Amino acid sequence: MESFPTILAIGTANPAQRYSQREIYNVVAQYSEFYRSDRIQHIFMNSDIEYRHLYLDINSFGPDETPDQLHDRYYRGAMDVGSQAISSCLANGTMDVSDIDCVIAVSCTGYLCPGLSSLLIKQFHMRNNVQRADLLGMGCAGAMPGLQRAYDFVKAYPDKKALVLTVEICSACYYVDDSLETVVGNAICADGAAAVVVGMSNGSTLPKIVGFETYLEPSFIHTVGLEQREGKLRIILSKDIRTVAGTLAKNLINNLLKTYHVTEDQITHWVLHSGGRKVIDSIRQEMKLSNEQVHHSKCVLQNFGNMSSPTVLFVLQETLRNARPTSGDLGVMVAMGPGLAIEGALLKW
Repeated sequence: MESFPTILAIGTANPAQRYSQREIYNVVAQYSEFYRSDRIQHIFMNSDIEYRHLYLDINSFGPDETPDQLHDRYYRGAMDVGSQAISSCLANGTMDVSDIDCVIAVSCTGYLCPGLSSLLIKQFHMRNNVQRADLLGMGCAGAMPGLQRAYDFVKAYPDKKALVLTVEICSACYYVDDSLETVVGNAICADGAAAVVVGMSNGSTLPKIVGFETYLEPSFIHTVGLEQREGKLRIILSKDIRTVAGTLAKNLINNLLKTYHVTEDQITHWVLHSGGRKVIDSIRQEMKLSNEQVHHSKCVLQNFGNMSSPTVLFVLQETLRNARPTSGDLGVMVAMGPGLAIEGALLKW
């Protein structure tokens, strides 16, 4: 039987501070007349999001934070929440840090040098011959390139294990102005981290990574990402994404299934990035999926919002916990991010 790199363990974490969507909207509306309009309130309150975790205290929040204050939040938050996700992942897999041979850190909401991989290797007292890599600028799709690098590492060194950490502190790059593209980001983005360990295994209850597929549409490169304004990161999430998400995802999925000689009716589990209510609905409609088939994506959106790169791994964890895949099941995992990039993987149990 052919062996594939396998997701041996998964762990997630969020800041302790958890706020309702109404609480977050009320705080932002205090500081911006633009946000007090019915239209902006509707965007917040009809997002299908009930709660989000943020690495800040909204009771003392003010929109006039300096770039240094925002960077400090990113550093503290990424280290804190990222460490919790790693610890949870290792505990769930009954592993020790000494089992890890490569650390891949994925993030887009801040910049550190030395990178997160080096900082976390030091914090966890890992071996001094651990390989490392930091992937920046991948946005919401970042978990997939992270998994690709772990897959490549394990294929090259079948007796070794790679740890992938995705962590985003979106509350370190909010930007309040009078544009709809920043309103959407402020209405749905949240903070969180997810970690997975990838290695070789024949376990029938663990998701094996059969392979990957990428679909790039550069004509939409300006519609998703982050830009610098006055020394601060400013989230860009264009409303155009919701109209093209389904079509682009369908192209990616069709290519993925064709590459690995699988038909759509063979797919049992759909692990779709919770990019927003209309993004999920666009993919569901284009792929002719039922509400039940996108339930886990909707559940993550409802309880956590869009945490950027960790989000699709939260959906995978939700799938593993509640769908309870069995031996022989197939799954498709999809995330969308700047580029415009759609990244996919075929999973097999």
